[in-house]
Amino acid sequence: MQKLRVVFLGTPEIACPFLTRTAASGHEVAGVISQPDRPVGRGLKLCCAPVNALAGELSLTAYKPASKQELHAVIAGLKPDLGVVVAYGRLIPEETLALARYGFLNVHFSLLPKYRGAAPVQWALINGEKVTGVTLFWLDKGMDTGPVFLRRELPVLETDDAASLFARLSALGTELLGEGLQKISAGELAREPQSGEPSAAPKLLPSAARLVFDEMPAPAILGRVRGLACGPRARFTIPSQGRLLTVQVLSAGPAPEPPAASLPGAVLSVEPGGGFIVKCASGALLVKTVKPEGKREMPGADFLNGLRLRPGDRLI
Repeated sequence: MQKLRVVFLGTPEIACPFLTRTAASGHEVAGVISQPDRPVGRGLKLCCAPVNALAGELSLTAYKPASKQELHAVIAGLKPDLGVVVAYGRLIPEETLALARYGFLNVHFSLLPKYRGAAPVQWALINGEKVTGVTLFWLDKGMDTGPVFLRRELPVLETDDAASLFARLSALGTELLGEGLQKISAGELAREPQSGEPSAAPKLLPSAARLVFDEMPAPAILGRVRGLACGPRARFTIPSQGRLLTVQVLSAGPAPEPPAASLPGAVLSVEPGGGFIVKCASGALLVKTVKPEGKREMPGADFLNGLRLRPGDRLI
């Protein structure tokens, strides 16, 4: 078993457990690379990336290269055996990938080639997948197209939203990364070409959050509520006091098949102290909790009561 010299690349909070696992693996973390600090808030204060902050806590040398040229120079100077990449947020040029002796491993939260791109967890929920997983694969010049090293499946629970599925995939992924580091240390370096039908998981735009009850089937709306739980949250608009009020749907669930005579967009029933059931283009949805703009989170029933809506009224 050889001790590896590893460079870790990651930026957001979700990458932090993977840095912790890498640092605890017994291998040498030669450096930690994240994107440069970004201005946030009204005062546009520079905010340090979570991975960069964690590197400081772990007494690891951190870098924040601002260009491809800087990134290449940093990695060239570190002379790594292996690169580990988790949500770094930038494509790494092919000439930079060649700097690591064994290559660069990326942890991706889908079963590649399904859901290549920035939002695989969200799109799996939006599309109603029953199974997803984690793929540990070798980076190449494409977008999530490199050969597979290891992969593990994970069932998608009916209770999952983006936050809970992220958490479960992260736990599975850290285990898989630990196993991968062990295998590489022992000289086991599988590189299997991806097989199957590719699909894309592009970054989610605010337009994806718009819900239209009388145009969308209930499963599609539920998928968006679950998949967009970490933002941008699913939302609908409703006329109120002469303007359109935007309402975020924080949680929802399936509802019984509605009466055939009911109109799409109509409130079918109100659960006292709970949610309400609304007719969709097909099927019905139980809207459990909402957050109207400028107000606190509240049960769906309280929201309807505030607008004096009753069963039979329509949310359009």
